[in-house]
Amino acid sequence: QVQLVESGGGSVQAGGSLRLSCAVSGDTDGRDYIMAWFRQAPGKEREWVAAVDSCGRINYAEFVKGRFTISKDNAKKPLVLQMNSLNPEDTSMFYCAADFSWTRCPVVGYGKSDRDYYYWGQGTQVTVSS
Repeated sequence: QVQLVESGGGSVQAGGSLRLSCAVSGDTDGRDYIMAWFRQAPGKEREWVAAVDSCGRINYAEFVKGRFTISKDNAKKPLVLQMNSLNPEDTSMFYCAADFSWTRCPVVGYGKSDRDYYYWGQGTQVTVSS
């Protein structure tokens, strides 16, 4: 059974930085994959933040472009989200998500919906104060 475990959340002041990590355990059968970060603020729907696939393609939501960087060096390394220039509107629970069902590169543009993912972590809280 594949498990995702996030870490790195915390509290920072506006303008600060945090680095989130998502460790993958279990057998992914060496398949191609897509992994992503989502976030959910209190009283709001969960929203997609960024995604990276096993073929190296990366996409970001408009509201994080230039501030956040998603990375995953290889299949065995954790998924990382480097977050800079944080503002209070970024306060959310951040979730790691993954789909390891691909036998080749995921379709371009895939992975912006939470319905695209089967595995989810428990989340890590990010709080940004003004």
